[in-house]
Parts: sequence; structure tokens; C-alpha cells
Amino acid sequence: MEHQHKIKKDPCKTAQPMKMGAHNHHATMIEDFKKRFYVVLILTVPIMLLSTIIQRFMGVNWQFTGSSYILFAMSTIVFIYGGWPFLTGLVSEVKAKTPGMMFLIGFAITVAYSYSAAIVFGLKGMDFFWELDTLILIMLLGHWIEMRSVMGASNELELLVQLMPSDAHKVIDDKVHDVKTDTLNEKDIILVKPGEKVAADGIILEGESYLNESMLTGESKPVKKVAGDKVIAGSINGNGSFKVTVSHGAKDSYLSQVIKLVDDAQKSKSQTQLLADTAAKWLTIIALVTGISTFLYWFLTGHTLSFAMERMVTVIVICCPHALGLAVPLVVAKSTALAAKHGLLIKNRNAFEDSRKITTVVFDKTGTLTVGKFEVSKIVSLNKDLKENEIIRLASALEQKSEHPIATGILQKVKDLSIKIPATEKFNAIAGKGVEAIVEGKKILVISPGYLKENKITIPDGFTADDTETVVFVVVDKNMAGYITLSDKIRPESAGAINTLKQENIKSILLTGDNSKVAASVSKTLGMDSFIAEVLPDQKLKEIKALQQKGEFVAMTGDGVNDAPALAQADVGIAVGSGSDIAAATAGIVLVNSNPNDIVSLILFGKATYRKMIQNLVWATGYNVIALPLAAGVLYNQGIVLSPAIGAALMTVSTVVVAINASLLKVKYTK
Repeated sequence: MEHQHKIKKDPCKTAQPMKMGAHNHHATMIEDFKKRFYVVLILTVPIMLLSTIIQRFMGVNWQFTGSSYILFAMSTIVFIYGGWPFLTGLVSEVKAKTPGMMFLIGFAITVAYSYSAAIVFGLKGMDFFWELDTLILIMLLGHWIEMRSVMGASNELELLVQLMPSDAHKVIDDKVHDVKTDTLNEKDIILVKPGEKVAADGIILEGESYLNESMLTGESKPVKKVAGDKVIAGSINGNGSFKVTVSHGAKDSYLSQVIKLVDDAQKSKSQTQLLADTAAKWLTIIALVTGISTFLYWFLTGHTLSFAMERMVTVIVICCPHALGLAVPLVVAKSTALAAKHGLLIKNRNAFEDSRKITTVVFDKTGTLTVGKFEVSKIVSLNKDLKENEIIRLASALEQKSEHPIATGILQKVKDLSIKIPATEKFNAIAGKGVEAIVEGKKILVISPGYLKENKITIPDGFTADDTETVVFVVVDKNMAGYITLSDKIRPESAGAINTLKQENIKSILLTGDNSKVAASVSKTLGMDSFIAEVLPDQKLKEIKALQQKGEFVAMTGDGVNDAPALAQADVGIAVGSGSDIAAATAGIVLVNSNPNDIVSLILFGKATYRKMIQNLVWATGYNVIALPLAAGVLYNQGIVLSPAIGAALMTVSTVVVAINASLLKVKYTK
């Protein structure tokens, strides 16, 4: 984000707020599973007491005329009412030609029910209605617990949605009217009272206060806001009250864009997710093949039909790819929403998961490693006819159309000196080198040292600037008029961030459009590995490519708009300080603050997220490797055999372990 002039523009207006229907649907499903579970639980006791095998185990005989039909009737209620979610799931998966977990459970309970019903109506053998009942009971309980865990993983997103207040105090002709937030339009004026949430993005018109933006940007300290400062919808006001000029409607707000971004990222599938999906499909095939093979083996080796059936049902239940199917999505839901709460906005899941491979981080200097707030330290006239105030007055005319930190520094100095800024004609930005325009009939250029070098213009005698100062030269009608030096402080957090990267064996390189002396000074002060100075935006791309050709896995941090080509070329593009340009940035990840610690947090969080995914995948597959042979009966001769209910319990436990493991994910966030 070096001395290039980013012309002011409207924030991107494409994002729509997330609809809450999906969340409500999820809550309804949880309630449905809970209700079905309790109905089946009530029927479990009489079903168990009427089952022959349970009576034999208890040493009693409670059989009476028609008892088998009562048992059949109650089991039919359990099968149809309790098993309904699995049976409808089976039909859906068959229609979609993607047999998975619901297909396997539906198949298993249908086989168990059909066989047991045939026993009631004359087939020789032993029914296992009680196994069917306990299998459905445990599967309902497992789904209920799992869905609550899934909802918990998405709760961070829900919290983001709830940040947006539903009402606002709109000011019309000095009277305050309470209106719905979604009715606010650009240029409306709203009042924000103490302790309230800001209802819309905008600029403070009058008043001042401290705002808590931690839920939006990860910035833990309350931030002082005065007239002219931007405010974000959803941030919490302190003790002051102020009026805000609304920048845009609710659907275009920063928060709505974040919610949309998180929602999209949670739905998108990364390479790890595709790997898990493939494994789940194979597990479904293995379940069916192993289940049928187990049935044939036991039945053809002289065991009873009911024993062979029971083995098959247990194998199919154990093999359900449920934990495997949830292993990655739960971590994705948790990590994406959690990152957004800390100001790390993931646009591209693959870029985020690839952050664990980063070997080199290329830092833009201004506003990332430095505060980005340039202050004029010197104004030097090289023309006896032009005073210092005249030089900065002419320079400010050109800089008033720019948002660049250098421009901001010059304009602040003009404001401090109470100088009136003149108008410009034929304004033109010279990419990465400066600006030119006609001011009061004179052709004015405000240019960087790089422009002088490129156009073979000698730096004037008497020029002095220390290593930490950035310089712009002012040319009036082709004559060197003078120069302005500005200084930008290094952020207090920068040294710690670079040091943490070193501990992680990640190289840090400074890539800047600034002069070599400034770059060398900043690089040396922070203990960075190297620096590349006086680089124009189009050359940044070449430098990134050169690093990649040396075998480095490169993360590039820079302004989301100005550094777009380089960000797109980098293996992981990280746009910093581009809150209003979320959707416009080419980077895979957008950091709301320009804090270098956020970049470190992102890399560490990416590694932690990947670890969680792998832990879940290892658990979900490892459990099947051990449980499947036991379900098939390999240790039957040693007296170890699993019933369908135990199989269902083990499957539920594996799913809950995966859910709990995902929920333990945390952002290591240091300020």
C-alpha cells in the first residue's frame, strides 16, 4: 500500500444479509429428534419386558396369548415413528444416487424389522425387536446430541447475526423517530445513545464516544470516535451519545458482508472436505459389502438366520460414515465464524487451510508493519520564490482526491496550518509514482524518488532526509520547487509478530515502494530476513513469482485493491485493513485491522484448524478399523461379540467425540 493514489469510491454493494431460516429449521429438527427419542424411550420398557430373549435372561416367562402381536404393534410404532427420519433419509439418498449414513441406518432398521415381523407371522427363529428398538433409540439420541453440537459450532455466526440491532433512532427535523434498521437509507441521520449498538455503518456527524468493536474486528480495547470518524454497525457504544450520517442501507453494511462471507465460506468445500466426502462414500460401499459378506459367512457356516442378520445389522450400523461426514464440516463451521469474530475474514477455504504450508510472509510496509499514519516532519523549499506554506498548499490540492496515508498526512498538516486548499484540473494518478494536475494555471507534480530515478532527474543539492523518512518531491512547471518529508512510526506489535514467525521457521520479507534507506531501517529494526524496496505495484507480482520459483510457499499481505495482482499470485493472499472492500478484494483472506499480529494469528489458527480436521478424520476412520471386525464377529469364538445397540452406541460416541473436538478450537489471539 505504498505511494499509489487510491481514488475514493463507494464500498462494494453486493453482499446480502444471511437469512435466518436455516437456523430456525435446525432448531425445529433438534426438537423433532428430541420428541421422537422420548416416545421411543417410553415404549422401550414394555418392548424389553415382552421380548423372549430378555425374559430368558431374567429367568421368567411372561408370555401370554397375543403377547407377540402386542410386541409387534409397539415395535411397528417405534420403526415407523422413531425410524421415520432415517427412512425418509434413505429414500432421499437413493433418489440422489448418493447412498450414505441415512441409507445405511434405514437399510439396517428395515432388515431388522422385516425379519422380526416375519418371525411373528410364522417364520422359525428368534425376533430381535428389542435390538431394533434400542438401535433406533440410540440413533435418535445420537442425532439429537450431534445436532446440538453442530448448532453450537455455528453459534458464532448466529452471534454475528444478532449483533445487528433491529431498531434505530432516526433524526428528522431535530425530532427522533424509532424506526426498523432495515428501513434506513444512505444519508439518513441516526442518534446512538449510551450503551446502545450502532444501527448502521456511517460517519459521526456530531458528538464523540468510545466504541467497543471487539466482536467485529477483534480489537479488544474500546476505540475513541469523534466527528468525521467511521463507525461500524453492531459496535457497542460507551457512555457518550452521537449522531451518525448513514453510509448505506443494512444489506450493504460491513456486518452483512461479513455474515454473507462466513456463510459462503462455511458452505464451500475445501480439499480436506472433498477428501472426507470421498472417504465417506467408500465407507458406505465397504459397509454394504462387509455387511452382506458377514451375513453370508455366518449363515452358510451353520449359524441361525437371526444371528447372521444381527451380525449384518451391527456391521452396517458401526460402518455408518457419520463421524467421518462431520469431521471436517464441524471444524469448518467453527473456524470460519470464530475467525470472523477476531477480524480474520476467510473468503477462500483452501487459502486458509494452505496457511499451514507458508514458508515466507511478504509484508507491505505502510499501515501493516507501520502505523500508516504519516506526519509531515519537514517542508523544504528549493525555490527562493516559493515559501514552505506555498509548497504544501500546492501539494495538498493534488492529494485531496487520494486516500493514501501520505496524502492524509499532507492534508492534516494543511488543516493544522489553516491553509485553504485550491481546486485542480486535469488530475492524473501516475501509478505507484505520484500524481499530476493543473493548479491555478500551473502544472504541478507530487512525485516519489522512484519517478526522479526513472526520468533521470537528479535529486537536488541540499536534500536531506533520515532513514525513516518518506519523501515526496513537488515540481512546478517542470522546475523542482521543494520536497516534503513524512515519517511513519513502526507499530509496537510488529517486532513481536516478526519474532513469532521466526519461532515458527517462517521467513519475513519487506516489499515496499518506499526508498531503500527507509526499507533497510524498518527491516533491520524489526529483525526481518530481507527487504525489497522501490517496487511498483506491477513489479510486486514479479517479486512474488521469483520467490515461488525458489520453492517458497508465499503469503503476501497488502492493500486489497492496490496490490490485487500480487495478492492473486501469492499462494495465500492476505488483504489488510480493507473492511469496506471485503467482496472486492482478490485476496483469499481479509484482515479487518492492519495489525501484523493478526497475520501471525491467522497462520497459527490455520495450523490449529488443520490439526483439528486431521484429528477428527483419524478418529473417525480409526474407530471403524477397530469396531468393524468386532461387529463382524472375528472374536466370536473368544466370546466377544457386539450387539446392534452397542454398535449404535459406539457410532454415536465417535460422532460426539468429533463434535466435541471441533468445539475446542480456539484462536490464539495476542494484542
